[in-house]
Amino acid sequence: MLNTLSVRNIVLIDQLDLAFETGLTVLTGETGAGKSILLDALTLALGGRGDAALVRKGADSGQVVAVLALAENHPARVLLRENEIADDAEIILRRVQHADGRTRAFINDQPVSAGLLKSVGALLVEIHGQHDDRALIDAATHRLLLDSFGGYESELDAVANAYAKLTAAQKAVDVQRARVEQAAREEDYARHVVEELSALKPEAGEEEGLSERRQWLMGLEKAAGEVNDADEILNGTNAPGPTLAMLLRRLTRKSDAEAALFASMAEAVDQALVALDTASEALEAIRREMAFDPRELEQVEERLFGLRAAARKHQVECDELADVLARYQADIEALESGAETLAALEVELTVADSEYRKAAGVLSKVREKAAGALSKAVEAELPDLKLGAARFIVDRQVEAERVSAHGFDQIAFHVQTNPGTSPGPMMKVASGGELSRFLLALKVVLADKGSVPVLIFDEIDTGVGGAVADAIGKRLARLAQSVQVVTVTHAPQVAARAGTHLLIEKQAIEEGAFMRTHVRPLDPDTRSEEVARMLAGATITDEARAAARRLMREVGV
Repeated sequence: MLNTLSVRNIVLIDQLDLAFETGLTVLTGETGAGKSILLDALTLALGGRGDAALVRKGADSGQVVAVLALAENHPARVLLRENEIADDAEIILRRVQHADGRTRAFINDQPVSAGLLKSVGALLVEIHGQHDDRALIDAATHRLLLDSFGGYESELDAVANAYAKLTAAQKAVDVQRARVEQAAREEDYARHVVEELSALKPEAGEEEGLSERRQWLMGLEKAAGEVNDADEILNGTNAPGPTLAMLLRRLTRKSDAEAALFASMAEAVDQALVALDTASEALEAIRREMAFDPRELEQVEERLFGLRAAARKHQVECDELADVLARYQADIEALESGAETLAALEVELTVADSEYRKAAGVLSKVREKAAGALSKAVEAELPDLKLGAARFIVDRQVEAERVSAHGFDQIAFHVQTNPGTSPGPMMKVASGGELSRFLLALKVVLADKGSVPVLIFDEIDTGVGGAVADAIGKRLARLAQSVQVVTVTHAPQVAARAGTHLLIEKQAIEEGAFMRTHVRPLDPDTRSEEVARMLAGATITDEARAAARRLMREVGV
């Protein structure tokens, strides 16, 4: 229910805090006192279109705060949780309207978009007036209302489940068909790629290993040149070994006297020859250790460059070439076996379509029955509302080829206001007063069928006589037994039935200063006086007061 409404600096309202009770609440007051302003303020809090003209003159901004109490399982709480909005004990809707036209929206003090605020507001409050098009006028809601009235949840679930299976089957067929068609278009290229990569036989991690082997072999190749140069120096034409050996022989052939003289030199040359032999042996050991087949480097480079060329061609890393091969192999397999798979999926689609149409047909039949029952229930309310000659028609258009989660039926509420006239959509056929009464009758019938918790009626009794106004009052009171009802009224017969009566007045803040809208709750005495004013007009007579007291006694107040 709507607990409180706080308004700051909206048109004629400078500061207003209202507390609401359960049951039926009426708002009365003279024309121009500000009743419509109050509803405009509430509409703003519910996510309605902002307007800089709503800001009170001289103020930079205006603000409206609506506080509502809801059941734990209410759909609005589900929507809040889905949008990660704090789900507090009370739901606080706040809207700030700036004088430059900007607006800001908040739910439970968290900034939200105006769209989310509107979605939440639509689950909480409905506002109905003679020319209102925000609630039951929208034909998109009529199917939901009929289904709620009918109460055939199992049939609705069956259609929803069958529709989900049908759409899944259709998607599987579409995906497989697209895959087969794509494979067929690229068959030649796919076979060429498979042949090429199959011959290449790429392996994950192979590029890194080949690259490392190539670097090592290139290092050996470079070192081989150094070994050859060293061999030329030690063992080539100009090698020092033979010369030193010849020198050593000459030195060792000297006479004893000379030998003593050259002994140290001969020993040094001998050591040099030993060192040269040691160097040659070390060089030979190096040559044996680094021995490699030059063709291996060619083979490694050929393999490495082949992998890299294939990777560039397919715009992947070398390690991904095996995946490319697998993908094209799968495409060829899809082409070869895809027709069989597609045929099997199409059989499943046919079965799913048959099951959907069976479930949708059952739903359509129960909807037909519910449509007749709803029409009769609404028409039973019409005579007292001075619409006895009118008809309420649930127009049900069945499109057997239509596939949706809700079945074959298109639902719209039509009316016929007079015999002999053509029925049509409520908004087009009914006048403003007739439309409000049709909506009231419909709301009374649907009161216990998942209605939003707060219903607001804006002067739906305008232009009707006493008997019709009394009938409207009775139905509003009946409706208020199921949901919270707030109504702006000029009919004393409606006001007399309220549980709570709020009087809207226009006051001057100071002499000659701006006017403001003021709302005050009425006690039994002041309430009787207000009902008398509504009966008599500007001059309240004793007869009007007596009539007011009598009217209030008759309705049990």
